[in-house]
Amino acid sequence: MAENGAAEGNQQQQPPQVQMRVLGQFIRDLSFENVMAQKGASGDVQPDVNVQVNLDAKKRSTDHQYEVAIKLNIESKAKELGETLFVFEIDYCGIFHVEGVAEDQLHPFLLIECPRMLFPFLRRIVSDVTRDGGYPPLNLDNIDFVALYRNELARLQAAQQEQQADA
Repeated sequence: MAENGAAEGNQQQQPPQVQMRVLGQFIRDLSFENVMAQKGASGDVQPDVNVQVNLDAKKRSTDHQYEVAIKLNIESKAKELGETLFVFEIDYCGIFHVEGVAEDQLHPFLLIECPRMLFPFLRRIVSDVTRDGGYPPLNLDNIDFVALYRNELARLQAAQQEQQADA
């Protein structure tokens, strides 16, 4: 009988198991401006690619459902000419069902784990669109979502401290 009571006590101390399901994915917005093609120029150039990443997450009206968005702004310039080759902007979203995550861990979970699930699909879209635009496929490097999250927290804290110093 004592063993049974100990087992119950251990069971109650275990945190709830995290459950995450991707309910859907979609492109909210996509823009590919092929600047070089508009100018009628072509040829082999060495591209210099700049990628900016923004993340956003919000709760949906249904319990345990969240919408997570990865926004990429990609600009490619010809190194030799300094001219823009293309500008690519995409807002890629996923709808997730998330349960069992502690409230204080939900924000980092949504902005780290959920984008990790979406990224392979986003990478494929970027590759296909740039290839279809007449360029070599742009295969994005993996994004360190943990570092991105930490950098954003540091930026927000610095902005908050600056605001307090000005007041």
